[in-house]
Amino acid sequence: MDMRKDLRFQIAHREALIGVVLALINILWWYGFAYGLGNKSPEEYSYIFGFPAWFFWSCIIGFLVMVVLVTLTVKFLLTDVPLDDREEEQTE
Repeated sequence: MDMRKDLRFQIAHREALIGVVLALINILWWYGFAYGLGNKSPEEYSYIFGFPAWFFWSCIIGFLVMVVLVTLTVKFLLTDVPLDDREEEQTE
């Protein structure tokens, strides 16, 4: 069986790319807020609910944003694929 023609491999590659994009979004979100807002002396920090703003936006809100993005991705973009080779069994 040719891997390029097998739909399961095409789906797996697409879903792996989606996973990489989600990881990049997470890293960029975290880095942007952590170093964007946290790039000053601690005396100049603003605080949200007792946390420095950079921590609140990068770690707490970033986590919640990623939970929502992953949930939406699983619900709408990922597909259920059978892992057994039913085509090979039928042709034999």
